Amino acid sequence: MISRESTSYKMNGSPLRQGADTLLKAASWPDELLLNAFAGPSLTPSPACLAVAPTGEVYVGVDKMGSLGKEPGKGSIVRLIDANNDGQMDSHTEFAQVDNPRGILPLGDQLLVLHTTFSPETKKATGMDLVVFEDKNQDGVADGPSKPLIQHISNVNFIQKRGTDHATNGIRMGIDGWVYIAVGDFGFHKAVDRTGKELTMLGGGIVRVRPDGTEMEVYTHGTRNIYDVAIDPYMNTFTRDNTNDGGGWNIRFSHHIQSGEYGYPALFKHFTNEIIPALVDVGGGSGTGSLYMDEPSWPEKYNHVPMMADWGRNQLYLHRVTSDGASFVQKEEAFIKLPQITDVDIDGSGRMYLAAWDGAGYTGNPGKGYVARAVPKDWTYVPFSNVKKMSVKKLVQLLRSNSAVARLAAQQELLGRADASVPKTVWSIATDKQLALPGRIAAMYTYAQSAGNAGIPNLVKLTADETMQEYALRALADRKTLAANVPLEPFLAGLTSSSPRVQTAAIIGLGRLGKPEAAQALLQVRMPDSFVTPASGTEGPHATPNSAIIPAHLAVRALVNLQAVDACVNALNTNQSTLALWALQYMHDPKAVNGLLMAYTKTTDAAQKAKLLTAVARLYKKEADYDGSWWWSTRPDTHGPYYRAIDWASSPQIKTWLIEEWKKSDQKPFFTELNSRLRLEIPEFGVEETVIAKEEPKVDLEKIRTKKGQIGESSIEDVMLAMGNIKGDAALGKTLFAQQGCIACHSLNKNEPMKGPFMGQIGSIMTREQIAESILKPDASISQGFATVFITAKGNKSYTGFVTEESANRIVMRDITGKVYTLKASEVVSRKEMENSMMPTGLANSLSYEEFASLITFLSQQKK
Repeated sequence: MISRESTSYKMNGSPLRQGADTLLKAASWPDELLLNAFAGPSLTPSPACLAVAPTGEVYVGVDKMGSLGKEPGKGSIVRLIDANNDGQMDSHTEFAQVDNPRGILPLGDQLLVLHTTFSPETKKATGMDLVVFEDKNQDGVADGPSKPLIQHISNVNFIQKRGTDHATNGIRMGIDGWVYIAVGDFGFHKAVDRTGKELTMLGGGIVRVRPDGTEMEVYTHGTRNIYDVAIDPYMNTFTRDNTNDGGGWNIRFSHHIQSGEYGYPALFKHFTNEIIPALVDVGGGSGTGSLYMDEPSWPEKYNHVPMMADWGRNQLYLHRVTSDGASFVQKEEAFIKLPQITDVDIDGSGRMYLAAWDGAGYTGNPGKGYVARAVPKDWTYVPFSNVKKMSVKKLVQLLRSNSAVARLAAQQELLGRADASVPKTVWSIATDKQLALPGRIAAMYTYAQSAGNAGIPNLVKLTADETMQEYALRALADRKTLAANVPLEPFLAGLTSSSPRVQTAAIIGLGRLGKPEAAQALLQVRMPDSFVTPASGTEGPHATPNSAIIPAHLAVRALVNLQAVDACVNALNTNQSTLALWALQYMHDPKAVNGLLMAYTKTTDAAQKAKLLTAVARLYKKEADYDGSWWWSTRPDTHGPYYRAIDWASSPQIKTWLIEEWKKSDQKPFFTELNSRLRLEIPEFGVEETVIAKEEPKVDLEKIRTKKGQIGESSIEDVMLAMGNIKGDAALGKTLFAQQGCIACHSLNKNEPMKGPFMGQIGSIMTREQIAESILKPDASISQGFATVFITAKGNKSYTGFVTEESANRIVMRDITGKVYTLKASEVVSRKEMENSMMPTGLANSLSYEEFASLITFLSQQKK
């Protein structure tokens, strides 16, 4: 790929408006593309998200509150029009005022918006809602107030305390007709859909809902802070996990498989055999918006590929995915560079639009941010027709298009028509073996949604078509409201398929249909050799593809969903025992405990006894029900297997039994290791606590900050200008990192104890200029997770510092001198997050320009 830096040029004969080229001074893009500034900060400051209607109307979520701001009244949805297709906005309207817009989805006359809500009286956040606006006259202004589809789909307590940085984010519709929602690790408590259904989720993942606000359900769980979802024509779903908290947790690109558990934070390090791992760990960064590109007007080398924006790396990436069993392997490739890119979308004519935060900061900026447009150089503009004016016949033809935008637009219009001919007409497309798969799949899902219960027999017949079997099985089990009428036979047949993808579709379907008689078939799923428990104290491969584990993983999730306790107990001490044990350890049911104990007494095999005892020990505690009053912070305890473990009804029975077995055992170290690994906290077994962090030599920060040099005597503006002209010496910078006391609060290597913001990958997260600004103005951009915390504890004690590790039972803090404190959570009386950074200003005052340039150059090269 040949890339070029931005220059002023003419496009379609029309010169760029004065100053537009300067917006792209930090951008670069492949030589095969044309990229130009579409709208600047006067209209689109701090653009947190965008979406494009098939006909080209661009909706931008303006968020001058940013991710950490807490004052309402600074957000809106702006609609931009390029009537003459010269690549620049011609007219605009303010579509609606909303705070913290995080996701936008145009659907005909409707616009779905995900945003933070505030009380008009208190001016405090009341949560996040997915709402729908209408614009029936298409004048670019919402006809009236929005209507809620889902309310409270993020944790109000932590939006109030921290802002919307780890809240719920992007929304995108799949060809299956569901709206997919990226949930950050704030999670949510008692979200309510339009029917009154409540849902609670601890941590992050994907939730989906019908576009009318019904049938809300969890799709996947166990990610950290995903910002958006990319969906391909086959309903493969991809995310780029957002880490950007300085703790050394990296960006993970994942393929999401329905019902899958991805493990963050309790399982993804030490219990990786129990999760679906990410496809790759690409190092530090901050994933934001995403798009699956499937448009025929784009060159093949940039088509049929998930595109993932990374705000921290200022880059839109391609992930070249290749099939691997039921999942994929991937290869990441830099594509378009844009400063702090937040989102990307495309219209039905092939015009791609990208939003750039462009240094607007964590609390937004009215003078920063823009939208750019990208098209292929040999691209010719063809207007996308208004689907409302098309006949049913033309809409059905459009379902066969090679454009994902066109297929979805045609489908949604067909579903909105009160035309009895639609099911029969689209079914002819779904069953046409001469057509490409994306068109057949789009027609199948259109048929399934329009026919409802009456369409089940035809979908069952479609499972006999090997090409469509996987997709027909998904469609049959897609709506739990229809599950009672769906037969098991097609899914049981799917389990015997030679295709791993058909097998997984069958397994997921059996779990969703809710029929306990499916348990025996699920227990037949083979356990792969890749089911390997990480060695004690080691971090497992949570970002290494493991497609072999997926069928067994999903079978376990299905068995748990069916609460198939009896079937799993009956499978103990048989050749299905390993899968049954895996499932039983999630079933906190007295019948499960008693079944395990009975199986233990019946076997004489020492290895099997150890596995059964381990499963019983795993059931000793369970995860506390989530009530929304707490969050695990940006520095959570990742030990696992539970974050907030509590006793339950069978805990006393299990403890008594374990102690009795320990007394009889000549393998006492086994129980000690079990105690540590599972955090049983049974004193009799003994446990070796690992050292969390060591104290660093004390540094006289006051002496450093008061020593005057060029930096201390210059304005910040002069320093920043000078840094643009002075390269600096990285070797000298490394020496200064220690000399200026940076080592007291920052680690450079992952094998060092985590202190303050991890500097070993800061160059992947911040530019050289941003690093300089964060040192000169530490209060202006406090790293997420490293605000100063003031804690008062019992005994009239107080502590000031940042939290380096936190669990339900303890808090580990480090103060500015490097001193470490470990506090019991039960001893904390009060806790307050301070507005000022613990890092004092002036720590670089004694440095010369050359020395300061050397320090920031050294830091900018840290990209581990």
